[in-house]
Amino acid sequence: MSSDHVGPTVPPEETLPPTEINPSTLPGFTCGLDATLRVISGKWKPLILYFVAQDGPTRYGALRRAVRDVSDKMLIQQLKELEADGLVKRTDYKEIPPRVDYSLTPLGRSLAEALVPLCSWGTENMAEVARLFEERDTSSRNLRRNGQLST
Repeated sequence: MSSDHVGPTVPPEETLPPTEINPSTLPGFTCGLDATLRVISGKWKPLILYFVAQDGPTRYGALRRAVRDVSDKMLIQQLKELEADGLVKRTDYKEIPPRVDYSLTPLGRSLAEALVPLCSWGTENMAEVARLFEERDTSSRNLRRNGQLST
């Protein structure tokens, strides 16, 4: 990095720990963050992991109420992907009426624990993030209204 670098830098004592696995030997991942983001990609997966971690074994209906604005189709798809990725375990009790719940696997629990700092950051900065989104949305609406932004 050149000496004319502008912007925040991470002090040496706060650098990220080196990975013990060489990512170039693993197919498809550039680094550990890449692997993590592929597993939690999308809007709903982190929320699903969060609510299952908070509530323990969780029934579908409770998840549907907790993860606001998600469609049934999308929630089912995301749960299937989390199960296929080894993060969520689906337990079908083979009862009538049907009873199914979702819980975290050990791998899912470790990922949910890693999401806690992100949740804390969001809680601490929620008002500022909301203000920035509102400002951006207002600016976009004004540009669109004036014909300066295509839809």
